[in-house]
Amino acid sequence: MTSARDLLVLMKVRLNALVVFTSAAGYYLAVWGPLDAIDGAIACLGTALVASGAAALNQVSERDIDRLMLRTSDRPVATGRMSSTTARGIALALGAAGLGALWYSANLTAVAIALATFLIYILVYTPMKRHSSLATVIGAVPGALPPLIGWTAAGGALLSRAPWALFAIMFFWQLPHFLAISWLYREDYARAGLPMLSVIDRDGRMTGRQALVWAAALVPVSLLPSIVGLSTVAYAVGALILGLGFTALAAYFAHQRSTVSARLLFLGSITYLPLLWILMAATKA
Repeated sequence: MTSARDLLVLMKVRLNALVVFTSAAGYYLAVWGPLDAIDGAIACLGTALVASGAAALNQVSERDIDRLMLRTSDRPVATGRMSSTTARGIALALGAAGLGALWYSANLTAVAIALATFLIYILVYTPMKRHSSLATVIGAVPGALPPLIGWTAAGGALLSRAPWALFAIMFFWQLPHFLAISWLYREDYARAGLPMLSVIDRDGRMTGRQALVWAAALVPVSLLPSIVGLSTVAYAVGALILGLGFTALAAYFAHQRSTVSARLLFLGSITYLPLLWILMAATKA
């Protein structure tokens, strides 16, 4: 019998909290009248269920890899506590429920973006991880789509510049975030035979340079909400300060390429992002 703990691990609940947060922010930023909290909550729940379904299918596909890595070896499908058939059934049910919730509370555009998120993650990113370090860049695409799901669920148009500013922020942020993680777990990835940049770049110089380049590029990108009229000048000032601090951590990692500097960059990334989104919401134009 599947335990509650195994189900939570399969769904990657902690990781998908970020999905809920960014989709909720996208929903809020798109609303220019009274906020329908119930429809917004259902839309965010639907987005989370789709993301959880994708995470579960990922664990089915990578159960052989997960067995080889210390940080994933205790996952339910990897250990055999849950069969791949059961996990696949749960994953598909979660995905279908999420798309249904978005259909009920939102619109077909939000459903289409959520479905694209699911398919890119499973059919492109997951198999590509075994063959190329570029999978990290591809994986940043579905990771950047939740704000667009929230935006369109609230009735926002994709033809405006604002939602793509939100997408760009999420996309650029993920690269230094992922590079920090890949450096921290490079031995695990090497053990599993995954060609992550941190594995094939043995001295870490390229990994550090890329983390710095992406973090530096995020600084002007993070100012876009003010430029497109989504947030005020106060947001731009705060975003600039946050961005420069995040870039400094990336520069430190690029220089040191140590476990300490990678962990600081990782912690900085998960501090930077929620602060940026909270600032954006608080200074909504």
